[in-house]
Amino acid sequence: MRKMAMLSVAAAALACGSLTVPAQATEGYFMPGYSAPQKAMAGSGVANPEDAMTLATNPAGLASVGEELEIGLSLFSPHRKYTATGPGFVAPGGMSSGTVESDNNYFLVPGVAYNHPIDADSSWGIAMYANGGMNTDYPAVANASCPPSYSGVFCGGKTGVNLNQMFISAGYAWKSGNLSFGIAPTLVLQMFEANGLGLFGLYGLSSDPANLSDRGISYSYGGGIKAGMIWSVMPNLRLAVSGSTPMWMTKFSKYKGLFAGGGAFNIPANVTVGAAFDATPDVTLMVDYKHIFYGGVESVSNPMTNPDFFGSDDGPGFGWHDVDVISAGIAWKLTPDFTLRAGYAHNNNPVDTDDVTINILAPGVVTDHISTGFSDRISEHSTIDFAALYVPAHSVSGIEVTPFGANPNRTIKLSMYEMDFTIGYRYQF
Repeated sequence: MRKMAMLSVAAAALACGSLTVPAQATEGYFMPGYSAPQKAMAGSGVANPEDAMTLATNPAGLASVGEELEIGLSLFSPHRKYTATGPGFVAPGGMSSGTVESDNNYFLVPGVAYNHPIDADSSWGIAMYANGGMNTDYPAVANASCPPSYSGVFCGGKTGVNLNQMFISAGYAWKSGNLSFGIAPTLVLQMFEANGLGLFGLYGLSSDPANLSDRGISYSYGGGIKAGMIWSVMPNLRLAVSGSTPMWMTKFSKYKGLFAGGGAFNIPANVTVGAAFDATPDVTLMVDYKHIFYGGVESVSNPMTNPDFFGSDDGPGFGWHDVDVISAGIAWKLTPDFTLRAGYAHNNNPVDTDDVTINILAPGVVTDHISTGFSDRISEHSTIDFAALYVPAHSVSGIEVTPFGANPNRTIKLSMYEMDFTIGYRYQF
């Protein structure tokens, strides 16, 4: 009865989470971990599975985790702004210079995972977790460059985008000698909304001006496969590799005049390799390398300078490059029931200086992540996890480039910093 009650709570959290998954932006728009133990080590640990949410990062880890239900909630706080200097089009516009900040800086992000061993060498699990990015909400600031009665960043009133991605992965893992393998078919729901870009349609810059901006929420569905392997080289050394195919998605029909390919917006593939070393029975050191293939998604990677219409096959995009991430973490078991964690990660910035103007909508320019946290086993079956993640401010500057052309007289500087606090509860059956 207790197990049924716990699983019912998880199902309810899963249902609520599927409706309220806000956007985030750290490694581009991938998160450095999806649970408190993972985030406390800045996303490292692909070779050192500790909780049921390992399904999201390396399905092979399920074979090493016992029966466990995990529920987590993150308070995510991104702070986005841009500064315009010199005469130009983007707000404040005209001969004016100034800084504009995005509203809505606090979001709640849920996550749920469950793992169930089948026998001593195999296990299955299910998890719900969130990705996302490109979340901005700029007010309808005065803009001297706009036609009469128009205002906002791009003369379209209140301006911003909101991308929500909710993943559900069902995984199976098995051991064979000192190797563990895992596979996880994954379903994805995306929600997207854009506002304040209508002027580009009025000036004939979109292949479908009626489906360019201010169309409300549009939905996209799809999926792909995640898989991984862990090799126990020695009793105290583990190597791992995990990855994901692209998540092939249906098109955003309400924004087929915005995204290249008539509304296409697949989720990029990624691959991670990592190592975990037990320096002592109580101290584990971890290091991971991840590559995210943003260049494989044209609506994200096409440069703003592409001469075709918004929404066309080779239309303008956000100009994002692939992202490489190096992360390192430490887990120190101070007592049999209390573990302290810390981590650091660095990634390259995906936004080129030529594309800063369009990335006012998606300023995913941060590069460093500093984290800490702990796990406290409060009873025979229950563990409380906590993580705090700080992402220092990072800026990228470039000249103003809009669909109307380049303006070397104006400089746009994007800036962003983030904080994330995650609390989790694990019940080990």
